Amino acid sequence: MLALNAVKKKFTGCETYPAFRSMPGRVRLFMACLFFCAHLLALLLCTGVPSCRAADEACSATLKERIGQMIMVGFRGLAVDDETPVITDIRAGRVGGVILFDHDVPAGRPVRNIASPEQLRRLTGDLQKAAPIHLFIALDQEGGRVNRLKERFGFPPTVSQRFLGDRDDLELTGRYAERTAQTLAAVGVNVNFAPVVDLDVNPDNPVIGGLERSFSADPAFVTRHARTMIETFHRFGILSAVKHFPGHGSSRGDSHKGFVDVTATWSSLELIPFRTLVENGLCDMVMTAHIFNEKLDSRWPATLSTKVVGGILREDMQFQGVIVSDDLQMEAIRSFYETGVVIRRAIEAGCDILLFANNSIYEEDIAARAQRLIEEMVDRGEITPERIDRSFLRIQRLKERLGTAP
Repeated sequence: MLALNAVKKKFTGCETYPAFRSMPGRVRLFMACLFFCAHLLALLLCTGVPSCRAADEACSATLKERIGQMIMVGFRGLAVDDETPVITDIRAGRVGGVILFDHDVPAGRPVRNIASPEQLRRLTGDLQKAAPIHLFIALDQEGGRVNRLKERFGFPPTVSQRFLGDRDDLELTGRYAERTAQTLAAVGVNVNFAPVVDLDVNPDNPVIGGLERSFSADPAFVTRHARTMIETFHRFGILSAVKHFPGHGSSRGDSHKGFVDVTATWSSLELIPFRTLVENGLCDMVMTAHIFNEKLDSRWPATLSTKVVGGILREDMQFQGVIVSDDLQMEAIRSFYETGVVIRRAIEAGCDILLFANNSIYEEDIAARAQRLIEEMVDRGEITPERIDRSFLRIQRLKERLGTAP
């Protein structure tokens, strides 16, 4: 049960209401307790009964800390210490996860966060030690050309998803997935932004087909291999994020580099792998795509669309897990929308984790700015505390599968 002083100190959602701030102290405390009980009941009805630990985190975390759990960032450095900005952000509750890269794109350097298995193990361990709540530590280890843990760093060789699809041997897919999962677990990475379940329907697609990232153009085929990969990851305690919803395989452009319109090429067949994996309870996370499809939403790209994320994924497919945005600093988003608009729209659409990879541009203060912007939106009533808590509880329930924080 939440202690009285914890209500007074920690439950800050009520403070967003001017009428509450004008009440006498004892009345405020009593109303905070009532508000909390009603608020938690609403959460139980809307999101399902949380586990004891997730509910306890919801009771004790401040609004800032709850917002911080929704933010995932990239950073520079092969090692961290007390003076490293990302450690400051983690300890201050400004981030709930980090993403690792081998190459620093903005700096044009082939060194970022990964140099060897031993170095990476130390880095992830130091990151977790600084975290008040267990971190998601993620990377893109799809295999083939999208592969952060490369052989030159001392990691095992990988193959692309197209290579596995061409052979159509689920046992082979499982063996490569097992090697990947063992490698990730050994170095302290707990989330793989894979498998790709986009359909390989456009061989000239520069970011999916062109990089051999898809198993096949056949949705049933893609689903079978994705399922094998995800189930193998789970055996080793690795969470997965299927991507890129609602399907990036038919695009003619790369959303890393600019606006991508799939209105004329996208088909509802591209939803089938997502729908089937959701129905079978295999999606830990779903990652959104920054594609624009006028037939689905005439104004917003998928990541920022309540019709696509909230309507198709949440309502139609009934996905109740964690939704993570693709990198919100990619050109398809950054060049067209102001940061505050991006953050508000992504949250309104249904995203639980906002990803700022810091590898298209580098913004060292992005976690602090994003947290502050969201807090101001809550204060103005543009986003409700209840909306923040729905994401927070989804994230905490998923994090419980990673074990307790160090």
